[in-house]
Amino acid sequence: MKRKTIAIIFAALLAFSAASCGTVAEAPAGAGAAAGTEQAADQSAAQAAASTAETGSKILKAASSFAYPSLDVHKEYYGWYTSIYGISEALFQMDENSEVVPCLAKDAVTDGNTWTVTLEDNVAFSNGNPLTAEMVVRNLKRAAEENSRFAYLSDFTIEATDDKTVTITTPEIYPTMKNDLATPELGIMDLDSTTDFDNAPVCTGPFVIDQFNPEGDVTVKKNENYWGGDVKLDGAVFYYMQEDDPKLLAMQSGEIDCYNSVSSAAMEVFETEPDKYKLVSIPGARLQFYILNENRLDDAVREAINLTVDKDKIAAYLSGSVSPAMGPFSTKTAYGQVGVPPVDTAKAKELLEGDGYTLGADGIYEKDGKKLSIDIAYYAARSLDTLALLIQEQLKEIGVDSTLSVYEDPDSTYIATSDFDLALYCSIADKSGDPLYFIDSTLSDGGYYDCGGFDDDHCQELIEQLRYETDPDKRADLANEIVQIAIDDNAYGYVGLFNKATVLRPGVSGFAENIPFDFYGINAETDMQ
Repeated sequence: MKRKTIAIIFAALLAFSAASCGTVAEAPAGAGAAAGTEQAADQSAAQAAASTAETGSKILKAASSFAYPSLDVHKEYYGWYTSIYGISEALFQMDENSEVVPCLAKDAVTDGNTWTVTLEDNVAFSNGNPLTAEMVVRNLKRAAEENSRFAYLSDFTIEATDDKTVTITTPEIYPTMKNDLATPELGIMDLDSTTDFDNAPVCTGPFVIDQFNPEGDVTVKKNENYWGGDVKLDGAVFYYMQEDDPKLLAMQSGEIDCYNSVSSAAMEVFETEPDKYKLVSIPGARLQFYILNENRLDDAVREAINLTVDKDKIAAYLSGSVSPAMGPFSTKTAYGQVGVPPVDTAKAKELLEGDGYTLGADGIYEKDGKKLSIDIAYYAARSLDTLALLIQEQLKEIGVDSTLSVYEDPDSTYIATSDFDLALYCSIADKSGDPLYFIDSTLSDGGYYDCGGFDDDHCQELIEQLRYETDPDKRADLANEIVQIAIDDNAYGYVGLFNKATVLRPGVSGFAENIPFDFYGINAETDMQ
């Protein structure tokens, strides 16, 4: 595969998208200056610095790959973004070593089926109201009602034993409670004082909403009542820019100060000017994967696809941004020990021919007068646009044609409707130092990403065992067996694990650049000089 060829195809696709789609997000007003002269970029950067100096305020400008219609912490995945914006906090959080550490809670200890959670002292909401155990209980119960992924909390008995203590009693032993309580969607809101959950939730974080444009830009300002101490920034603006090029251009023009999920092409640009840009790349937990629709693709076609998609070549093309994945989890973990057949395009063709396909004069397989063409659904972020093109080219080399369908919001479109043959997605797989979250959301019956028709009774039995197993070694064994079943069934393709890459201007720090999870952004320590 030639990089130049892909670049030409990719450029053509971008041009077509810009000409035919009216929903492409715009970069900040002057981002186009980066397409002009170097002098224009320097002037823009100087103007931005002068503006900050004149106001005496520290306002961080960042790019965000996603924008959502609501700031309701408990709904969908909106809590990830209220966490990124520094608005909401959960009882616990994940640190640089992927370990669960205290946040709003000091600790959580278990005795059989009961977890006892002790809150930190002096925690208050942005309006000054103190955080109580009763408010925590109400938040957890609301999350169970509002978010299907946390409906299981309604099966637990959650009570406040005093102002600072919450007990959670589960029907069975539940080993991952503290991990769950570090989930951003379980962030805590002042349910009594919040009058507009979608636009102005009252939370405990170091920042509060200043301006919220649904599915657009977001502006926050310092929480003057922050319980956790001094907040170094006066505020921040998050510009919605889903595609890679606008972010690169805005960074070059001086209109943004930082962003993460930096593409490999942008990394090459930033690496050439270390005096202007600080690039931080660390092993991450975000996975590029695809779902194969078993209701539309038979066994032979799915297996042929998985024998053809060359994740090593893809990782080489996306140099510096991803590493080839064996399964959904890092091979450094005990629960990341699975096996995947090597690429074998000759065997892929044999499978298709054994399934009744014959190679047409145009190099595409067909059967019963119908060409073998699949629909690849994707969204243009996390390098999935590039990945779609690379997979399309690899499949064409073995005689499988494909069409590319791009969506702005995958969750409300092809994930919700199952209208795809191959669906690309990018998600944090290892969310809290345990394999259950990703396994449950992708392989469990009724899971959030269970949209490709995968169904295996034994796999479901093993998932139920994993929910309650307390021994770490046994949990790892169960996870490996579960994932191997999905691999052998050719239900999914695990392509690459992102190296979390963040670019910052010199003097900018604390944009979660050393934390492998994507649901953190600014906090009280975020600063700019």
